[in-house]
Amino acid sequence: MREALRGSHQDFTTGNLNRAILLLAIPMVLEMVLESLFAVVDVFWVGRLGADAVATVGLTESLLSLVFAIGLGLSLSTTAMVARRIGEKDPKGAAVAGVQAIVLGLATSLLIGLPCFFYAPRLLQLMGASPQVVAVGSGYARIALGGSGAILMLFLNNAIFRGAGDAAIAMRLLWVSNILNLILDPCLIFGLGPFPKLGVTGAALATFTGRSIGVAYQFYRLLRGSERIRILRQQLRVDFRVLWRLLRVSLTGILQFAIAHTSWIGLVRIVSIFGSAALAGYTIAIRIVIFIILPSWGLSNAAATLVGQNLGAKQPERAEASVWRTGFYNMLFLGVVGIFFIIFATPVVRLFTHDPAVVPLAASCLRIVSYGNIGYAYGMVMLQAFNGAGDTITPTIVNLFGFWLCEIPLAYFLAIPARMQARGAYYSIVAAECLIAGGSILLFRRGYWKRQKI
Repeated sequence: MREALRGSHQDFTTGNLNRAILLLAIPMVLEMVLESLFAVVDVFWVGRLGADAVATVGLTESLLSLVFAIGLGLSLSTTAMVARRIGEKDPKGAAVAGVQAIVLGLATSLLIGLPCFFYAPRLLQLMGASPQVVAVGSGYARIALGGSGAILMLFLNNAIFRGAGDAAIAMRLLWVSNILNLILDPCLIFGLGPFPKLGVTGAALATFTGRSIGVAYQFYRLLRGSERIRILRQQLRVDFRVLWRLLRVSLTGILQFAIAHTSWIGLVRIVSIFGSAALAGYTIAIRIVIFIILPSWGLSNAAATLVGQNLGAKQPERAEASVWRTGFYNMLFLGVVGIFFIIFATPVVRLFTHDPAVVPLAASCLRIVSYGNIGYAYGMVMLQAFNGAGDTITPTIVNLFGFWLCEIPLAYFLAIPARMQARGAYYSIVAAECLIAGGSILLFRRGYWKRQKI
């Protein structure tokens, strides 16, 4: 534990596999917990402002899911390329790949952030927000969507560290961001001390400030360097050959996560039909689920790094074994969490809201979604294993079938024609995730990913 938190210098292509998984997974799990704290802290304080404020956060987050899709797509290709170069014992090549990822991230941040800043209120209207929600949430949406470049760069820079095996650095810089967010959130929302009372807009400003300072610290650590990766001054240039290879893999990765995340927009649109209380309940429940699933993404990211580095070291059997073992650990973790949420859904929801109209709806969502935890556990590890190998096409196809050909049509049918209302959308999530898990396992066993070049 101490070595994992301090930063292990082990070669992850040799030695005990359980030890390698733990040394990578512990800081990556903590990193994901810290990333999820941004969302949980926001909804904890915003929940005290009423259903319209929580609905604002839910609608904006559903739009931000597209930004997350782009960030994750760029990140997975960055992790795969950096990990492959590290496995090949080529730290200079890893640094060059990292610089190209940063160039892509900065360009994408401008392309997304500027239009979103100016058209944020209109985007809320397109998502079905009521006039009251638009009035309350326009400032929040402008800052959250316009400042989305901070999210992209946070993801990308951490992907460089993860690919190099420096997971502890990625974890520590998120401590900086989250401590700032924890302090600033209540101050800017409620106007504590010398701070202005900004309401729900203050939550967006606090999160943006925390993330931006975290990005600045990331750049400092990349230039200062570590034993695994360091970006030198002469490497601060555009290498179009590497940039194109990274972009080619990233485009499929972006599509992969866009398919997944836009399905959440579809679900939000269906749930919004049933009013602000249903939308607020869905928002709170999904935030709680994300808080738990993001640590599992940490385990999945550990598997991706191990796959990339071991394929680079010409050890495909070790790469495969690391995925099966990580999937089993993830199943144990999410299985226990799922049982806890099924039993204690209502008390957990009451930590975030006491609105009598929202609590039963949020508890129902949390309980239903938790039924599929074991399926989520294996599915996310398998998909990240493909990504770690540089095979972004297989997960894209799996997501397309699972989310758009299964989840959205099923959600609409169960919610409206079958008259299950919002509960129908929740059951569709479980069905889609279990389908994705089964398909991923079957495709992983075929082994085509072992021959992927990046």
